[in-house]
Amino acid sequence: MGKIGRGILGGVSGKVANVVGSRWKGIDYIRAKPQSVANPRTLLQVNQRTKFALVLRFLQPNLNFVKIGYKNYAVKKSQFNSAMSFILNNAIIGVSPDFEIDYSLALLSRGNLAGALNPVFDLTTPGQVQFSWDDNSTDGNALATDKVMVVAYNPLKGESVYLTEGATRADLSQTVIIPNSYAGDELQMFISFMNAEETQLSNSIYIGSGTAS
Repeated sequence: MGKIGRGILGGVSGKVANVVGSRWKGIDYIRAKPQSVANPRTLLQVNQRTKFALVLRFLQPNLNFVKIGYKNYAVKKSQFNSAMSFILNNAIIGVSPDFEIDYSLALLSRGNLAGALNPVFDLTTPGQVQFSWDDNSTDGNALATDKVMVVAYNPLKGESVYLTEGATRADLSQTVIIPNSYAGDELQMFISFMNAEETQLSNSIYIGSGTAS
């Protein structure tokens, strides 16, 4: 219990409410008691941490892809942080505690370059993914020399296989070798393009999911 000595203007010692009094070298002084920094773990905090962990698990195996895919959006933040912010704010669905990532909204690259036209994938050949698309190299700012960027994400294993400088837009297809250990796992597929000068990128497109052979 605190005491106030010699009247209200006199010396103060101990604690009174949230005020702590003391004396140092003949000088009386008071200070506010530090506020507690205990973590209350409110529902809002728990939900945000759950979402953050979900997006982190998705982005970590795609880190080098994202470094290229978000390089034009890394303004006062890293490419990774820019991607994290975008996906947290635009691609999380579900009700607490069952949050999920809507992959159709989870962009792994962003930009104004024309994207892939009618992209599809084929997993029938064991140990590989065949990506293909239609030629739109005369549309808008698309060029035949644009390079494809593809991702095969394995959520079960928390891994990805990707290319950042693949076939050209005019080539119409790209084969990606995947580990044999992926057989039976569901893979999530993404595709985007980057121009030959590596200055422009397209938004990534989520093609869908399939089971590896």
